[in-house]
Amino acid sequence: MIQPTHSRISRSVSPYLSAAFLAGTVAMPAAAGVEVTERLIESSVDSEQGAYRVVQVVDGLEHPWAIAWLPDGRMLVTERAGRLQLVDGDDVTAVDGLPPIHADEDQRTAPQGGGQGGLLDVAVHPDYEENGWIYFTYSSPGDPDTVTSGDQYGTATALARARLSDDGSKLVDRETLYAQMPRHNPGRHYGSRILFPGDGTVLFSIGDRGIRSPSQDLTDPAGSIIRINEDGNGVPDDNPFVGADPGNLRPEIYSYGHRNNQGLAINHETGEIWATEHGPSGGDMLHRIAAGGNYGWPQVAFGREYTTGEKIGIGQHAPGVIFPVYWYEQSMAPSGLVHYTGDAIPGWQGSLFAGSLVRRQLHRLEIADGEVAHKEVLLDGTLGRIRDVRQGPDGLLYVTTDESDAGVYRLEPAD
Repeated sequence: MIQPTHSRISRSVSPYLSAAFLAGTVAMPAAAGVEVTERLIESSVDSEQGAYRVVQVVDGLEHPWAIAWLPDGRMLVTERAGRLQLVDGDDVTAVDGLPPIHADEDQRTAPQGGGQGGLLDVAVHPDYEENGWIYFTYSSPGDPDTVTSGDQYGTATALARARLSDDGSKLVDRETLYAQMPRHNPGRHYGSRILFPGDGTVLFSIGDRGIRSPSQDLTDPAGSIIRINEDGNGVPDDNPFVGADPGNLRPEIYSYGHRNNQGLAINHETGEIWATEHGPSGGDMLHRIAAGGNYGWPQVAFGREYTTGEKIGIGQHAPGVIFPVYWYEQSMAPSGLVHYTGDAIPGWQGSLFAGSLVRRQLHRLEIADGEVAHKEVLLDGTLGRIRDVRQGPDGLLYVTTDESDAGVYRLEPAD
């Protein structure tokens, strides 16, 4: 094991299309700037497992980061600028009641740069119908009444939960479950995907915040996947560093040595947790996450420095470091990851789908015996930068794009 470097402690829209849709575009009035629509983007695209078509279902979003569905079919969409949209049939509501968020606009003037923070992931608790909890992550500027000296100048990845008011217009019962400490500058590499493994815990990722060294420091949660009890009250007893020696290791850390995981998914049949990680130039990776696992960054790295092309760290191997399941020798900037269980296109079932920002693609990965047995590229330049990919309640795939005027899109069988 590499030793720590320092000891600081939509309602889902029906897949069956109306005659009006087949004749062209059907758009319904919505909240200002955001529009519910049924717009055909591609009528038939061949894939290895069958033809599919691409339909836009929401338009006018500003850098959407994540989507999730309530059990009644309403869709939640986060916008990085610090807005949460609720799509309910033909209506879109900007939901009030979010905490203070250090969004992209603020970070452009940060002393050490930035531009990646804001309102990030959103996930609905598996028992939402009983408890009503919605979880979300965001870049937190810190509470001036609680931060310690010096921390107020940085930002943190934070996890919060809240409930929707009866009319869906605001968040109520909001509480912050976790906020990264210490806070850091610059304003980048926040993570920050959320996952419920179904055992009463919640996992979420925090990036290395652009300063690298915390990824190997088990007293700093940056560069880790965090696991806490889903109510925010402490950590599970079986977390890998609970009671570890020395006693100042962070018990919430589940795995470490990560650069910036922006994809997190689970195969509920096997319990395997998968993550896609932004590496340096030519070093993006797919990991199978193990409790207590060290994934090497920055001492062990794939790829090189973006600006100089220089080698990073000591190489691609080190004792105790877990080797990636798959390594992208050409950067694809992964964001969004889902294990697909739908049967809309049966040949896709069981695949991992990973969004690509820089290549503007959706990657389908077939997994066999714990390895990537085959890769297929979809949506090659069709929509733009893919930020999130999710399976909807209708069993279809949905993706969001990362643009200033972006949308949510549905992939469905062409026939």
